Amino acid sequence: MSNVSYTKITRDGLWDNNIAFVQILGLCPLLAVSSTATNGLGLGIATTLVLIASNMTVSLIRNIVRPEIRIPVFMLIIASFVTAVELAMNAWFYDLYKVLGIFIPLIVTNCAILGRAEAFAARNPIPASILDAISMGVGFTLVLVVLGSIREIIGFGTLFAKADLMFGESVSWMSITLFDDYSGFLLAILPPGAFIGLGLLAALKNVIDEQLAKRQPPETILVESLESNKLS
Repeated sequence: MSNVSYTKITRDGLWDNNIAFVQILGLCPLLAVSSTATNGLGLGIATTLVLIASNMTVSLIRNIVRPEIRIPVFMLIIASFVTAVELAMNAWFYDLYKVLGIFIPLIVTNCAILGRAEAFAARNPIPASILDAISMGVGFTLVLVVLGSIREIIGFGTLFAKADLMFGESVSWMSITLFDDYSGFLLAILPPGAFIGLGLLAALKNVIDEQLAKRQPPETILVESLESNKLS
């Protein structure tokens, strides 16, 4: 693809075409693991690493793989990198690996990763594909951390509890107890709480988008719409 807008790619991944809010992909790990901010951050980083590696590899071989077998090849590439990330977490972040459990290997089935490989990396050069992976991964991670923070605060009265699972004892200061003798709010840490929290965050994003759209002149909206159509 020629005339790739790196600014548009970054904005799409972080906000306009966010994996969780707009594409509505990766909801299984998003809803299951986001009970705390630490868990969300861990899974978000793992997903981002797989996104970057898979997008870069798919872009590198995009002119070699025949169209008839591209999906199986993409899945094999993604599965290989997920296995590497899983083994690395098992070796260096074992406690966090035990907490995240089955959701690390399930990154293979995350439609967002295969979707970016098929829709973007297979059609664009390596630099643009890497930027797309970073933007989409960071956007997904931010949703995980924000949703996890909200659920943890309401459900447990803490923030970044057990941060040492990721970064060691040196970051124990990140663990904050907001409410002493807090009995907790069970709904926030159960699956229904995750659905409610994600829905409220998505609604907030829509409200912000509407307010921003009202402030933009019609010519700007038309240009952005044309750029979006070119990228798709």
